[in-house]
Amino acid sequence: MSFLNKIMPNFVRENMDYYKKNGFKKTIKKLGWKVLFLIFLFYLIRDSILYIIIPYFVAKEFNLF
Repeated sequence: MSFLNKIMPNFVRENMDYYKKNGFKKTIKKLGWKVLFLIFLFYLIRDSILYIIIPYFVAKEFNLF
């Protein structure tokens, strides 16, 4: 068993298997629009860390601000 399977909750694993078997449309019908909201939120947080927070601290370290 891989490390990812050990830390992944069961409901996430089950929904990923459902998505692989049935596709995107049926997954959205089953789980609702909260899945799209969670995907949007994940990318919003990730991109804000990558493109705003990290460059800010790098620039602050070089006294550019």
